[in-house]
Amino acid sequence: MNVSYDWLRSLVPLEQSPAALRELITAHTATVDDLVALRADLAPIVVARVVASERIPDTKLSANKVDAGTGELLDVVCGAPNVAVGKLYPFAPTGTTMPGGLKIERRKIRGAVSNGMLCSSRELGLGADHEGIMELDVAAEPGTPFLAVMPAGDSRLVIDVLANRADLLSHRGIAREVAVITGKPLALPPIEGAPGAIATARRADGSGETGGTRVRLDEGGALARRYMGIVIRGIKVGA
Repeated sequence: MNVSYDWLRSLVPLEQSPAALRELITAHTATVDDLVALRADLAPIVVARVVASERIPDTKLSANKVDAGTGELLDVVCGAPNVAVGKLYPFAPTGTTMPGGLKIERRKIRGAVSNGMLCSSRELGLGADHEGIMELDVAAEPGTPFLAVMPAGDSRLVIDVLANRADLLSHRGIAREVAVITGKPLALPPIEGAPGAIATARRADGSGETGGTRVRLDEGGALARRYMGIVIRGIKVGA
């Protein structure tokens, strides 16, 4: 069973990291065979702060001093118009291979040395905006991994579900199990277009009614010990 960590968090308010959740599920429910970071290509990207910036004469470029948490300021040339001193941006250090395949190298641009790149959302594969670099409104120190402060990288848990646990073959089933393990509430997200109320399930002896539908068990005892029914409305039967 392939499970989205982010999807689980929409059902259960998890505090555990994907790695910690893997250990919990393996210890209590079923073995998690693998944990896959779906945006591992963004792992080299860090948060950086522009501490100085000046325009390169006769160009639209700027020469910037960038604090990327390395202990020294890096010279970075940028062509985006929205570079601002004091702001935080995603930064690709020299040696990074970008999601599009571009490898960031130290190079000289218009007489200025550039050690890395301040990134736009399109360069990170997170959107189509390429008009400027991606300004970050986060409380993070320079050098913090980008994925640690931005919800850009879901993780996939590959769970080995055995034949006796068919209830785990859905996100809801896994979420119900995780809610019990962690003591957190389970809440299904609203579904657009769904009715506002669902009839409450009821248990009865002999006969019972719920949601406007009555079920009667005529033959009890050994012939029929239990009868379960559910009514689904609003469905058109067709070819």
